[in-house]
Amino acid sequence: MTTSDTAVPEPTPEQAALFARVRRMMLIAGLTTALAICAVLIAVGYRLFKSEGRAPEPVGDVIATLPKGARIVSTGVAGDQLVITLDVGGATEIRTFHAHTLKPAGRLKFANEP
Repeated sequence: MTTSDTAVPEPTPEQAALFARVRRMMLIAGLTTALAICAVLIAVGYRLFKSEGRAPEPVGDVIATLPKGARIVSTGVAGDQLVITLDVGGATEIRTFHAHTLKPAGRLKFANEP
């Protein structure tokens, strides 16, 4: 026997059982990790393919008519909505539009109680 040859003793039955148990636990951990990575990839792919897949068409010139005597108090963006606050003859009104198409989405009027 040379110095580079080392004798590896056979493991005892307890050691062999421990090695088998560690291998089994490593296999379970590896499969769990692979399953988690697959789940993440599926979720990302679903989100990518679920989206409309195309950019919205560009919007040309849009003219929104206001009631007579109305003035714009403020404008803002909330998510994908354009929000316009109007003062119409002393009453406040909020109009919303889809930001991508500029089509009206809703109108909220405020009135004073009599």
